[in-house]
Amino acid sequence: MTAKPAIIYDGECRFCRWSVGRIRRAAREGQFEFVPRKQPGLDERFPILAQSDFNTGLRLMHTDGTVHVGADGVYEIYRRLTPYHLVTWIYRLPLFKQAFRLGYALVARNRHRFGRIGPDSACDGDACDLSHIEKRGTPTSKQ
Repeated sequence: MTAKPAIIYDGECRFCRWSVGRIRRAAREGQFEFVPRKQPGLDERFPILAQSDFNTGLRLMHTDGTVHVGADGVYEIYRRLTPYHLVTWIYRLPLFKQAFRLGYALVARNRHRFGRIGPDSACDGDACDLSHIEKRGTPTSKQ
């Protein structure tokens, strides 16, 4: 469990850090805890994450233990942020939800390319190398 919702993200990928930086700037002070996936003790703190494939996207851990993955996690985050909460209802429409999930999965699979946009933006180490990842279905919200 956590005292406030925790956003678990790939702290080695530049695109992921940039994305989380946008959320940090939009969030109220202390609204979320931001935790890189390789933080020591993460699996002990959140045992449910030990078997997670983080290449499917970020995780939003709620205080009640509920986990939202990828696009579902982004939706849950942005529906709590002003002014984004005014338009997040779109995600609940079935066709839009599927489109957002597919788009998120596409970005997650190719984040190494997005992480290399701009000066000094190469990924750190092999953090964005996804060549070893098997193709998987669209992430679900309960992993």
